[in-house]
Amino acid sequence: MNTRLSEYKEKRNFTKTLEPEGKSDQEEECLRFVIQHHMARRDHYDFRLEWAGVLLSWAVPKGPSNNTLDKRLAVQVEDHPLEYRNFEGIIPKGEYGGGTVMLWDEGIWEPYKNVEEGLKKGELKFTLKGKRLVGKWALIRLKPKEGETKDNWLLLKEKDEYSKESNDLLGYDTSIRTGRTMEEIEKGEKVKFTKNPFEQTNVQLAKLVKEIPEDENWIYELKYDGYRIIAYIEGNQVRLLTRNGNDYHNRFYHVARALVEWAKGRAMVLDGEMVITDETGKTDFQALQNYLKNAKSQSLTYIIFDLLALDGEDLREKDIIERKDILLNLMKDAPKNLFYSRYIKGKGKESFAAANETGMEGIVGKKIGSIYSGTRNGDWIKLKCDKRQEFVIGGFTLTDKRVSGVSALLLGVFEGDKLIYAGRAGTGISEGEMKRLENEFKDIKRMDSPFHVPPKSKPGEVITWLEPGLVAEIKFAEWTKENQLRQASYKGLRKDKEPTEITREIQQPLASVSRVEETMESNTANHLIFEGIKISNPDKVIYDDSGLTKLDVVKYYEKVSKRMLPYMKQRILTTVRCPKGISQNCFYKKHPGADSKGIITVPVTNGDGEVEEYFYVEDTKGILYEVQMGTVEFHTWGSSYNTLEKPDMMVFDLDPDEGMELDRVRQGVYDVKSILSELSLHSYLKTSGGKGYHVVVPLKPSVSWDTFHDFARKVAEVMEKKWPDRYTSNVRKANRKGKIFIDWIRNGRGATSVAPYSLRARKGAKVSMPISWEELETIAPDGIDMQEALLRINADDPWKNFFHDNQMLK
Repeated sequence: MNTRLSEYKEKRNFTKTLEPEGKSDQEEECLRFVIQHHMARRDHYDFRLEWAGVLLSWAVPKGPSNNTLDKRLAVQVEDHPLEYRNFEGIIPKGEYGGGTVMLWDEGIWEPYKNVEEGLKKGELKFTLKGKRLVGKWALIRLKPKEGETKDNWLLLKEKDEYSKESNDLLGYDTSIRTGRTMEEIEKGEKVKFTKNPFEQTNVQLAKLVKEIPEDENWIYELKYDGYRIIAYIEGNQVRLLTRNGNDYHNRFYHVARALVEWAKGRAMVLDGEMVITDETGKTDFQALQNYLKNAKSQSLTYIIFDLLALDGEDLREKDIIERKDILLNLMKDAPKNLFYSRYIKGKGKESFAAANETGMEGIVGKKIGSIYSGTRNGDWIKLKCDKRQEFVIGGFTLTDKRVSGVSALLLGVFEGDKLIYAGRAGTGISEGEMKRLENEFKDIKRMDSPFHVPPKSKPGEVITWLEPGLVAEIKFAEWTKENQLRQASYKGLRKDKEPTEITREIQQPLASVSRVEETMESNTANHLIFEGIKISNPDKVIYDDSGLTKLDVVKYYEKVSKRMLPYMKQRILTTVRCPKGISQNCFYKKHPGADSKGIITVPVTNGDGEVEEYFYVEDTKGILYEVQMGTVEFHTWGSSYNTLEKPDMMVFDLDPDEGMELDRVRQGVYDVKSILSELSLHSYLKTSGGKGYHVVVPLKPSVSWDTFHDFARKVAEVMEKKWPDRYTSNVRKANRKGKIFIDWIRNGRGATSVAPYSLRARKGAKVSMPISWEELETIAPDGIDMQEALLRINADDPWKNFFHDNQMLK
């Protein structure tokens, strides 16, 4: 428990109030702020800033003002728990602060200088990125008057583009989360915002064609050079999702805020391109790259070309013209950074000529009457003014003229699961971009070439091979007869696209573009779609001893995901990837790299005090994305990310010496269970899919990793002392002769254990399967394979009480 919350807890009876008690001192990637309108004995606004695991809190009687002349008194009160930023509801009368609480604003805040020094000095300056409060603000402490027991501060709006001559903030009288008024919150009325009819969709893609249609049954729009973004707006929340499922609402904050203001509480789903334009109105991809690196440019524009849902209605089945007309009417009074993509009916040749003359990227044609199918079915086509596309980076060269950096990128495209070398790009890489690339490359270097046929090095250069996880946009003159790029120039990295989706774009004759051809694509032998994830090469054999394919693995994880997710959701993962099957080179993966569709990337401080990116999954889509990328095994941390430093799942792995009888291993399981029972701890059993069993103890997230780790070690040492001829707590194999190693080491911070229901990358497609204690005598540690596991998930769950049985560590 965070000791800074002592005063907060002393004032509240948590058996009577629904306010959060405060459980942990975890910090999130961004610093959050919240403002709560609090109608208690005195009406006021509570201004709260996340810092050091709590919410620093001030009561502002008159509420904030965006007029720089207004000086709002802010009385500092006790620190509140982080969870309080989600509290909206009623504090019972008679309790401290009794009254109604509304979530009036929320967002992230960025301090200018050291916060602790600012608090001591009495001067805290910061930027707010909220839905209602934005820009530069300051808290200034007043000199205390005689007899005052609380610190009085002033909340001030500093002059910037968001300051106003008059204060219009107090006109907001509804919740930022639920759309309810104070009266509606007090009455317990439900959330008022309309929800979108779907939470995700595949984007409609255009086919590259050679010629413009002769008929007039098409509309034409300019092709923009930026990031394709699907915007999901509900109430005062917005998600800006890239092609590979990353949410960029924080990176594109100004556009996200504009969308919320413009929508005015209406639910909608938009399709468009996030761009930066130059003074002539031309989109500049390199400028967008620079923006993503430093976010200093204010010329970010969201060009919206389609409306997929509005006010809870799915519009994807309506024809393109009807969707565009509804969108146009909506955008008549849109902010300047939201731009409607206009179209012309027919006149494709004239449109393409105009795009060429003005130096635009090209045009997109859309068939009149077509629906939004979320495929590349020929209803949308594209014609490019110059040759450019995305390529996968499979390595880089360094010539003897340089001591460091990058001389040229080695590029490829996928054909099935093979990365085919397509040439190199040695121009367009600035010194600043070179440093960025070096940083991106440092964790993905490999010993062998990822290309199906590796390129040969030139005299005086050294090649460094890379995992094919990064995508670059490349401009080039043409393809040679040898299918190599000529005059290729680097334009920037594409973090919004998946490497496995990158294939060679070939201009097709218009006659070959048919809806039937592409509609069938998702059901061919080369591609299948599960949970929105395109599964490439489903027939690839993963388990060569049994002939089980990638499709078999995908179907297995899809079917067991409901049982599996409770033990994986929000737990940092290490996976075992076997992209060429389990008999080939498999490797562990614990950092997300560039491939992050369907997974959640999070910052974690390692043992050296450095922050590294890790990842977890939240749903079936995340699991299947990992399987698409070659994952066979899933291993998890012993804690959930939202209580990262408080582990809650202890695992004892019984690792027997080679050739040990199974009866002795089973006795070891009983002995572990007996020791834990003596400590009043209930335990659960699962197979490992290997030589031993796993005994798992669910716990409340209440102690530190050091305490957790030491407890597990002591259990193993107790067993070693009680039965010295049976067990050892020493990891060295020399100490394991004729004994079982009680593996307690996996209970340390950063260590992992194989997840329940995970396949193992071993012959026979064995599963680490939860079983009942009664089944110990009849099921071997490797006694359940994929097929048996699928049968068992239709029966009663032997671990059904697992999450109701979490106990305090004694």
